[in-house]
Formats: sequence, C-alpha cells, structure tokens
Amino acid sequence: MKILGGGLEGALARYKFMAIWSGTFSLLLWFVEVPAHLAFHSKLAIWAAIAIIHGFTYPIYILAAFTYCLKARTSLMTMLFYILAGTLPIASFVAERKAVERYKTLRS
Repeated sequence: MKILGGGLEGALARYKFMAIWSGTFSLLLWFVEVPAHLAFHSKLAIWAAIAIIHGFTYPIYILAAFTYCLKARTSLMTMLFYILAGTLPIASFVAERKAVERYKTLRS
C-alpha cells in the first residue's frame, strides 16, 4: 500500500496510520496520563509529553480523515464520524476498521 500516493489507496494508508497513532496516544492520555496526574499529582515530563504529542498530532489525524473521506466520497455524517472518532480512545480503531472495510467494498 502506497502511503504517499495521491489516490484512495494512499489516503487510506495515511488515515490508517493516523487512526492507530491517535488511538494509541488517546489511550495513553486517558488511561495513563490523566490517572497518574490525578492520583499522584505527578508532574513528570513524560506525562506532559503524551498530552502534547496527542494535541499536536490530532489535527493531522483530522486532515487524514478528511482527505480519505473526500477520496472515498463518503457522506457528511460518515466524515464527521471518522473525524470525531479520534476524540474517543477506542473509536479511532473502530473507524479505521470501518474505513478498511469500505475500501475493500469500493475495490471489489
């Protein structure tokens, strides 16, 4: 699968990467950083780094979702689903699977 390709295949590859990246950092943020901060009042730099990395890469996730949805010609509601899936820890993984299923149906 070409990651930098200009077509649907490239858009899907970029979206898959960013969905997994965003989901992983969302899980770390919600289930590691926030509990550590609240329970232990931890001010370690690694906890702040998780939040900063997630915050800086989420707009890239939005752009990847937007370009995939434009190339796949999805509806506005589907596009919003893919974009908002990056806000919940598990939802981006579910959206990534749905994007792959949609790609397979478009290609068959």
